[in-house]
Amino acid sequence: MISNATFGTLKALYHTFGCKLNFSETSSVANELAERGIYRVAPGETPDIIVVNTCSVTALADKKCRQTIRSFHRRYPDAAIIVTGCYAQLNPDEAINLPGVAVVAGSDKKAQLATLLDKFIREHTPVNEVIPSKEMTIFSPSCSRGERTRYFLKVQDGCDNWCTYCTIPAARGRSRSATVAQLIKQVEEAASEGGREIVLTGVNIGDFGKRSESPERQTFLDLIRALDAVEGIDRYRISSIEPDLLTDEIIDFCASSRAFMPHFHIPLQCGSDTVLKLMHRHYDTALFRSRIERIAAAIPDAFIGVDLIVGARGETDEEFQRSFEFVKSLPITRLHVFPYSERPGTKALEISHVVSQEEKHRRADIMLHLSQQKVETFAKSFIGTVRQVLFETADSHGFMSGHTDNYLKVKAKAPHDAENTIIPVRLLDVECRPGEDPCIYGETVTTR
Repeated sequence: MISNATFGTLKALYHTFGCKLNFSETSSVANELAERGIYRVAPGETPDIIVVNTCSVTALADKKCRQTIRSFHRRYPDAAIIVTGCYAQLNPDEAINLPGVAVVAGSDKKAQLATLLDKFIREHTPVNEVIPSKEMTIFSPSCSRGERTRYFLKVQDGCDNWCTYCTIPAARGRSRSATVAQLIKQVEEAASEGGREIVLTGVNIGDFGKRSESPERQTFLDLIRALDAVEGIDRYRISSIEPDLLTDEIIDFCASSRAFMPHFHIPLQCGSDTVLKLMHRHYDTALFRSRIERIAAAIPDAFIGVDLIVGARGETDEEFQRSFEFVKSLPITRLHVFPYSERPGTKALEISHVVSQEEKHRRADIMLHLSQQKVETFAKSFIGTVRQVLFETADSHGFMSGHTDNYLKVKAKAPHDAENTIIPVRLLDVECRPGEDPCIYGETVTTR
């Protein structure tokens, strides 16, 4: 039993829900526990500890978290389960009473899991360590290796916006950041480990600079300028940035920078000004269009992903049609579509017009079909061109897979030692499957 064990003899299993930021933080937790002698379980081994980093973006996310925790307890009844992340922050009393749960740690306590686990082992009683989000003041750094070639760098946490449909400010606390100097150090370490590509993550990264330890206010533009100068890193991607914080200066810098890729991810949420006001978003469709058109003019080959919520309270049939026509008119690449989910305690519950579940899914299907058309058109427009591909993985048929600078998935015949190498590839043919991003087959232009 874990209550009689010492750290050096324990093994852990990690399970993560949700966003890239969560995955980055889980990796940092695993590294920190490894420094205390708690290593990941090997295939077939039984874990002593299970760390579940949760999400609470929808009611379904909450349900999946609970189901997974119960499933882990049935499978490993003697394991101590640690629950952290947004679900734990918003529902700590519910989480601590789930079977097998030894520790519940709030969103700002992920860096303290070893200490909390030690307390559980010492005192033989469950630990519930969650503080109100408004009291979260500490920024916990994280730079972790994801896939074989890609690192995730946490630059910011929390959000001050309080959109009416969203619980993230309550789950993550106020916006706060690292300093540019701290992040440069982490990036230099990633480069020394062989990292080629880094994804900048956070809750609202365009808000970078708020509540950091820097004596003077630093901006997101300051950050990307400094990162671009770090030797050894060939590619940066911006995970997501709010349209009202994506300035002309940021777009123009990315257009001319050494390492920032022609790839943007921008949340729209709805293409209706009426619904955007109900959501308390900080922009309108005119501003959003201006950002997209600025990117298209400055970086014509940019991949532009857009988040969209369908079926939000207040989205009548007419407003949905406006949203559809607006999105259809934009020169964007791909939609990430989410049916609206009711969240307890949000202001959106005061909006009277409710969309049925059936209608939400109908609208999602319409938007996803539009997305499929746009991304396939985008991919096909590059057939016959040569793009730089960072190869990531090999399959059993001699193909290496990777992504172009503008985030098109590519397969090409290449030696297995091409992993983590950037090679020019001529794009020859597109494979399109319903519900999936296109895959482009190509041939390497030069041999290694």
